[in-house]
Amino acid sequence: MEKHEPGAARPAEKGNPMTDLTETPSGYTDGDVDTNHSTAVTLNELADQRYSRRTLLRGSSAIVAATMGSSLLAACDNNNLESDTAPAVSAGTAAATTAGRMVTLAGSATDDKQVGSVAWTQVAGPQVTLTNASTNTATFLAPVVAASTELKFRFAAVDSRGQTSFADTSVTVTPATLGFTAVAKNKLDVVTVPTGYTVTVINRTGDPIAANVPAYKNDGTDTNFAQRIGDHGDALYWYGLNADGTARDANSSTRGLIVQNHENINQQYLHVNGPTGTKTGEVRPEGEAQKEIDCHGVSVTEASEGAARAWSVKQDSTYNRRITPATPMAFSGPAKGSDLLKTVYSPTGVAGRGTINNCANGTTPWGTAITCEENWAGYFRRTGDNANRTARELTALARYGVSGSGNYGWSTVTPADSTNTLFRRWDARAGTGTATDDFRNEPNQFGWIVEIDPYAPTSTPRKRTALGRLGHEGCWPGAFVVGKKPAWYMGDDSRREYIYKFISATAWVAADATASDRLATGDKYLDNGTLYVAKFNADGTGSWLPLVFGQNGVDASNATYAFANQADVLVNARLAADVVGATPMDRPEWTAVNPVTGEIYVTLTNNNAANRPLTGTDAANPRHYNDPYGTAKTAQYGNPNGHIIRMKEADTEATSFTWDIFAFGAGADLDKANINLSSLDDSNDFSSPDGMAFARATHAGGQVKPIMWLQTDDGAYTDVTNCMMLAAQPGTVGDGGARTITNTGSNGATATQATRIGAAPGANLRRFLVGPVECEITGVDSTPDGRTLFVGIQHPGEGATDPTKPTSHWPDSQAGGTVAASVRPRSAVVVITKNDGGVVGL
Repeated sequence: MEKHEPGAARPAEKGNPMTDLTETPSGYTDGDVDTNHSTAVTLNELADQRYSRRTLLRGSSAIVAATMGSSLLAACDNNNLESDTAPAVSAGTAAATTAGRMVTLAGSATDDKQVGSVAWTQVAGPQVTLTNASTNTATFLAPVVAASTELKFRFAAVDSRGQTSFADTSVTVTPATLGFTAVAKNKLDVVTVPTGYTVTVINRTGDPIAANVPAYKNDGTDTNFAQRIGDHGDALYWYGLNADGTARDANSSTRGLIVQNHENINQQYLHVNGPTGTKTGEVRPEGEAQKEIDCHGVSVTEASEGAARAWSVKQDSTYNRRITPATPMAFSGPAKGSDLLKTVYSPTGVAGRGTINNCANGTTPWGTAITCEENWAGYFRRTGDNANRTARELTALARYGVSGSGNYGWSTVTPADSTNTLFRRWDARAGTGTATDDFRNEPNQFGWIVEIDPYAPTSTPRKRTALGRLGHEGCWPGAFVVGKKPAWYMGDDSRREYIYKFISATAWVAADATASDRLATGDKYLDNGTLYVAKFNADGTGSWLPLVFGQNGVDASNATYAFANQADVLVNARLAADVVGATPMDRPEWTAVNPVTGEIYVTLTNNNAANRPLTGTDAANPRHYNDPYGTAKTAQYGNPNGHIIRMKEADTEATSFTWDIFAFGAGADLDKANINLSSLDDSNDFSSPDGMAFARATHAGGQVKPIMWLQTDDGAYTDVTNCMMLAAQPGTVGDGGARTITNTGSNGATATQATRIGAAPGANLRRFLVGPVECEITGVDSTPDGRTLFVGIQHPGEGATDPTKPTSHWPDSQAGGTVAASVRPRSAVVVITKNDGGVVGL
């Protein structure tokens, strides 16, 4: 076989129409001297002898047929034309890239007459889709590979006389790596991303999501948040729609639904001059309170990609929906109908109203959204009713922090309609009657995992009580393996709370991923199973302890709290976790599961000295140190920067695991021996990890060595930088080793602590994004192709007390230029795309 270097031109090989083109005898001779030698075949001959459709479609020569088009039909004799030579062709030099990146093939073709057409084809390697294949410059997205893999391509040209030449080249693709330069820490009032990326903004607080709802004025006069985007956008997830928007298409990357939580509010910006009636003894105006309530919950909006990759939200989509604290809910699972859920509104304990303080999220393979009710306890008023409570009730209320006057004073509203109990419900004080006479049990209706069908806008969301009542932060599933029981992993967001796992009682059936009744499928997998809580051992092992009535002291004989039944265990899951001896953690928040290894990651955002004292560390929460804040060097003792722990199980049914700590938050300037244990530098140092998600397994960023997106909600490092999002490609549990560190207290005392630390992330962790002033970065997902990333920007400018003097002007500031000093900030979603069309992050 003839050796051919990549990129070198050559005529078509013998035995196919390309070869025949170059070996046809001379078309003219005048005897002894060939004065007009031509090797070009006549078009008559091409039409009659060489270019039957059958011949054209053999082998690689199909490319010539495809590009010559109708010229094959217009045959004419060229015996008397001048001599002609085949085109000179180059396919360029061999190249190398990594999976998920956009590759450009640049060919060239010249001819002594005229090049008629050119085309690129792939001749070897994993199949890719070539864009602009009939031009000199074609592009393709490098495919997923687990090892170095060569792809070969052919560039062919046909001249005006039908002569053809081609050249080959190759592209070697290696596994995906992070492909951007780290963004510098900064305190700008914009979203900063790497060079080569574009940021656009959608779903701002107040944006209308129903027909005929007017544009948001953003001056405090706007109303009707039941049909607008809520405030404090948090966790989000993409649910695909088919091209005409009539049905679910889980693989769609251009049209779909964004389901986003709305955790809380920037109260000062929602009203003209800030809120009124907030002082002790005052009454809140109904209109103000209604607006604040409706800003909480969940939004479902239809979004699509248009020309030039511009994204927009369809305001009048029939899918658009707001789920607020007033939306009807249904309880399901073991606690449904429990006496602990009964109120004057729900005397049977079956129905509920709304969801609130929705922070992190989860999902299911059958296409439903999971939202998590986090810091709900503070919304309730409960003071001065101890005489009407049993000792058992008081124990439960104290364990969940239900006390005080209520965050926003909603229970003080006197509604125009006296039958309206939407405000009274926030008053959890017990009267002298029974639970169905008041709202003493209303706090028990919150703190649940809520399942929503985003494709069915009139469906009733379901509170899944089998997963326990907590300050839920995250509910991410493990792998779904046919015949295995699936599991969901959950954090309880408060200092010294626990990490939980729910294992379904039902083994996974693949057909359920496309079930038409999605909430009924949720009934099947989420209403029956076992709730567990994690215990971490110093040797790097751990166990999941079942929270089951009658086991491990969780029963009626318990001295701290006498459990009545399994419903009681689930309503008071924190108390049950205390009993079985779970490990208190440094504020467990989001959970994520590596789609390749199945390892479970949990962000432990931070802790203070009171809850993690020098003498109170353990292997899984090993640090006590000081991170001085600002120029005044204000002391911050405890674990102010947080860390990320990870666990490895045999499968989702396992009740044991091994663990280590993936990364420790710290400033790059802090002691690497005892504080900055992950050896972070200026490209990747961070503090207070919170939001977290792995890339989808449907694209290169989520395969082989998946990207993990890590977001911060920080107050300890904001003297240096705004909150941020980083990209990581983690290794595996056990890739580091055991280590003993020395902690130092505020009085100079020291104590040693053994722990287990993963390998330093190095270049496999780098800063991708920095947000605007006083924001939190929270919520991230991509389209299935990985080419569009959605990121939540929450509460920019939250520190201002005077709404006329905002401390941020984002997102108006994102466009640059001068922004009026009075422009109020808004939470929003940013859409991030790579300018060359590649996978974001690679």
